[in-house]
Amino acid sequence: MIDEVLKVFKKLDAKDFRILTGIETGMKHFEWVPVEELNKYTKMPFDKLEYRLKKLVRDKLVVRTTQPYEGFQIYFEGYDALALNAFVKRKSISAIGDEIGVGKESVIFEAIRQPELAIGEPFPVIIKFHREGRTSFKQIKRVREHLGEREHFSWIYAARLAAQREYEIMSKLYPQVSVPKPLDQNRHAIVMEIAKGSLLSKTKVVDPEWYLDEILNQAKITYSLGVIHADLSEYNIFVSEEGVQLIDWPQYVTLDHPHADEILERDISNILTHFSRKYDIKRELGKVLEEIKSRAEKSSVSGEKNSEEFEEISEEGNFETEEYGKEEFEAEEFETEEFETFETEEFEAEEFEAEDLEPQDLEKATPKKRYFR
Repeated sequence: MIDEVLKVFKKLDAKDFRILTGIETGMKHFEWVPVEELNKYTKMPFDKLEYRLKKLVRDKLVVRTTQPYEGFQIYFEGYDALALNAFVKRKSISAIGDEIGVGKESVIFEAIRQPELAIGEPFPVIIKFHREGRTSFKQIKRVREHLGEREHFSWIYAARLAAQREYEIMSKLYPQVSVPKPLDQNRHAIVMEIAKGSLLSKTKVVDPEWYLDEILNQAKITYSLGVIHADLSEYNIFVSEEGVQLIDWPQYVTLDHPHADEILERDISNILTHFSRKYDIKRELGKVLEEIKSRAEKSSVSGEKNSEEFEEISEEGNFETEEYGKEEFEAEEFETEEFETFETEEFEAEEFEAEDLEPQDLEKATPKKRYFR
């Protein structure tokens, strides 16, 4: 996927990116963005706009429909390109590597990040691209309460909202809860530190009792902060000699959720079932739940937090404050040997500068894999 994006970059110019941004903006309001709306966003003559749209369709960055009217959507590849460019401009990454993980709702790539200070070596990170809504929005809407009761929403909105939600809760929980450190978020993508070790589901640990206690302790600390993971299982936990790390947070709920007790019970049941099946370790679910709830406030956490502190990111309405198309990028060049990116202009949602900026080629680098097995 990234390979195809990099190839397309070499053929794009500033006007093409105006169109992509116009479609991104329009998809907040239209399932298929009418060409008339793109004309307003880009301020291009219809003949030139249609010519460039055909090229973007041919390059598989844009998809076109003629029924019930002529309209356009961008593919994930186009959205990936916009997010990657933002990360490079903000120095969140300097190189992109191989795909190292694929799930039903995300894909993960290796990347390289330069140190914040002049001293130090570049270090590996990952980029998680959310893919919520790619196959079925109706199904995603049924299981994602943070989408609310909207009559219309696009896959762009679903994926971007999931990424923003996950990034913000990880930022709130880190470092009290053992999660990979979140570094940046743009559109549907998150840059974060690499989780240490390997997935619990693919690992046979030497001291399973110790790891089970560590996982339950992290669930207890999370609960004491007013949060429940809501998707906890052996597939969302990394284990290493240092301990455990919990990943994949977009489905989290706060303690005021009407089904909070049921969700916590499901999370803990998943963990106990795994250790019972694989290591024949038996724990009584009721007693574990009681301990998490009754002793959570006694967990060794610096500072006191509760579910009220997380209302700002659990309330779905607060995710509408940032309009699509209002991301501002600096026009400076980033000269690195491993990752070259294109220049882009600053823009508002429905207003673009007339000046054209020529993009540079974007190339791929392959950093070494670390920690993942």
